[in-house]
Amino acid sequence: MKGLNMSRVPSFRKLLRTSKIKLDNKLKNKQYKQQSAAKKYRKEQKKLRQAVRDAVCKKPFPLEDYKKKHVGKSEKREEEEEDEALPLDMMDEDDLKLMEDLARKASFLTRDISSNEPVHIKKRKRESVIEKYEKIPRRVNTEPEKELIHLLPIKDKGGIIPQTMEKPSKDEEEEDAEEMEVAEDFNEEPPPVLTPEEMAAQRKIKLQERKMHIAALASAILSDPENNIKKLKELRAMLMEQDPNVAVIVRKLVMVSLMEVFKDIAPSYKIRPLTEAEKATKVKKETQKLREFEEGLVSQYKFYLENLEQTIKDWKQRKLKKSNVVSLKAYKGLAEIAVKCLCELLVALPHFNFHNNIIVLIVPLMNDTSKKISELCCEAVKKLFKQDKLGFASLGVVKVVSGLVKGRNYNVRPEVLKVFLHLRIKEVELKKDSEDIAPKKKFMTFKEKRKHLSRMQRKWKKAEEKLERELLEAEASESKEKKLKLHTETLNIVFLTYFRILKRAQKSPLLPAVLEGLAKFAHLINVEFFDDLLIVLHSLIASDDLSYRESLHCILSAFQILSGQGDVLNIDPMKFYTHLYKTLFSLHAGGTNDDIGIVLQCLDVMLAKRRKQVSQQRALAFMKRLSTLALHVLPHSSIGILATNRILMQTFPKMDLLLDNESQGSGVYLSELDEPEHCNAQNTALWELHLLQRHYHPTVQKFAAHLAVGAPAEGSGALSLDLSRRPAAELFEAYNMKGMTFNPPVPSVTPRRKVTPFLTMGCTNLSFICYVQILAHSVWLSALCTFSVKCFLTGVR
Repeated sequence: MKGLNMSRVPSFRKLLRTSKIKLDNKLKNKQYKQQSAAKKYRKEQKKLRQAVRDAVCKKPFPLEDYKKKHVGKSEKREEEEEDEALPLDMMDEDDLKLMEDLARKASFLTRDISSNEPVHIKKRKRESVIEKYEKIPRRVNTEPEKELIHLLPIKDKGGIIPQTMEKPSKDEEEEDAEEMEVAEDFNEEPPPVLTPEEMAAQRKIKLQERKMHIAALASAILSDPENNIKKLKELRAMLMEQDPNVAVIVRKLVMVSLMEVFKDIAPSYKIRPLTEAEKATKVKKETQKLREFEEGLVSQYKFYLENLEQTIKDWKQRKLKKSNVVSLKAYKGLAEIAVKCLCELLVALPHFNFHNNIIVLIVPLMNDTSKKISELCCEAVKKLFKQDKLGFASLGVVKVVSGLVKGRNYNVRPEVLKVFLHLRIKEVELKKDSEDIAPKKKFMTFKEKRKHLSRMQRKWKKAEEKLERELLEAEASESKEKKLKLHTETLNIVFLTYFRILKRAQKSPLLPAVLEGLAKFAHLINVEFFDDLLIVLHSLIASDDLSYRESLHCILSAFQILSGQGDVLNIDPMKFYTHLYKTLFSLHAGGTNDDIGIVLQCLDVMLAKRRKQVSQQRALAFMKRLSTLALHVLPHSSIGILATNRILMQTFPKMDLLLDNESQGSGVYLSELDEPEHCNAQNTALWELHLLQRHYHPTVQKFAAHLAVGAPAEGSGALSLDLSRRPAAELFEAYNMKGMTFNPPVPSVTPRRKVTPFLTMGCTNLSFICYVQILAHSVWLSALCTFSVKCFLTGVR
């Protein structure tokens, strides 16, 4: 009976494929079968005990004793039956003799007539019906006949054997019902009603028990992975926690614990499946143990990844396929934890099995509608790109991203393409001469050794080369050619994706990301595509469909192309200079202030690195417009612009013309003209430097004073080494005000006089300065802005 009540726990895959209704029906059928089996077992035991009691009580009596014993009791009945009985004188002698013989046998009266077995073992052929009937044993009806239930007959060699069963009496049914009720009451006691405090305490106890169990399993696995690899399965089974009170937290804990366990015990190589020949080969015990460990590790790792994938799919499909212990609302938290685990494994185990499967799961989630999940996946891919030195993992991710963009018809988030900017590709394999492509010889051939070395030298040389080969294998060093091939293939796929978008989806929101990527990798593009790419970039700028930021990326991409291998091309990018000169006044101290960084990069490539192709008029016009722009932007942008002007003043020798008030030629400076070559910039002066010398930021004051005296390299007007040696883009980032802090910090000044009502509103030094600076959008308000800030810092009303 103990084995009948044991319930088997369904396997994980069975639960995964079975609905709740089907599970409930199976459980009810199983309980019904158990109850029927128990009832049948009790009936059989009851019949067996009754048969034993009958066998003990009923003893066989001889015929004469039976008559003497029952004469007194059945005299009246015999007298009544005398009239109906057949007189002996009317019977034949043979029949009378047969009856007397049968009467002497006690078994004739005590035989159980319920048995259907024949009296004689051997059957006679062609027996009559009367003879068969006479052979059936008979007994006296001393007990009341019981009602029989006819069952299906059994067919045997001898014929058809009927089957019957006694119908249970009402007393037996009542006893069985009482026994079942007692058993149910014993097994299923109604749970006591708990208060919310008791329920919270009980939940806390359960959760603590689960935590201890998870910690014990994880600790055992980490302490001895090879011997305790089976405990991984036990820990993974806790992902299907069925207690609704602690199911969500336990599943999250198990996900994270398994992730950390796999990160620790996974080897630094990829485990391949064994062939049939290797399995049939006899190996040492240590080798067999290692094989079993690796096989179990890969198997459990695969099932773990499938569980994470299924959790994410259940959340995406908004369905409950397993059970109702976890609500739809809680599935979002489980899905986020599953995505975090996949991202961690993507970055931590790029060399291990199923890494490509993780990539296929993570890359589509980069385009997910949930911002949190999308950012998690994008950050994981960026980390993978940064730490991937060889390029295997990067190539796999780039292939999947390219397929995703093409498969969704370029309808993806721009962040998906922006991850390409974090690729570690600095050089690729370009077309070279056949001599450069031919592999270099590392070791001497046998003929060279024989020709130039003696026998002893050849022997030493052979041993030395063998040692070098072993060292290379031990270090597992990859050749530079292989790395270049991987990087070249990766960059080809990136450029293919970019060119598709430029050709087919120019109005797509992906265009800024494409232009930004081209600006970074344009120097690695093959020379054959330069002309076509420059034509496309110029057509995009001329279409006026781009924002100023996108046009800046176009300009940067074009000059990155021309600064690399494009030096050999005879192209005059005057149109790009003109567009940048026109775009500068679109920037201000508001939301466009962050784009100054792109402008500084463009100026460095267009003016500093191409100084031989830039005319003096063009350089003067840019320097004047940049000085004017420095009055409109925030302090860190002003510092970057003034640092660029310093480089221009040192690069082009005649830039000190702008420091003289006297005109140097005919014409008047046209500040609103968008042509830098024809605006007569030589006839103006940098009067903006005098205003910037009164700027509230001390670093801006230093740069303005330095430029006003001609940007000397040494002397009293020279800059400190910290400012003079740092490029403009680096200064722009160093003095950034995103954290609402000054660099250097502003000293607090206690005002001597009463402050104005505006300052009594709780406005701090920094917020007042930012407020006034944002108002300074024009050149004429800049002086008022500087004067107001100085008055505030000195405490003057």
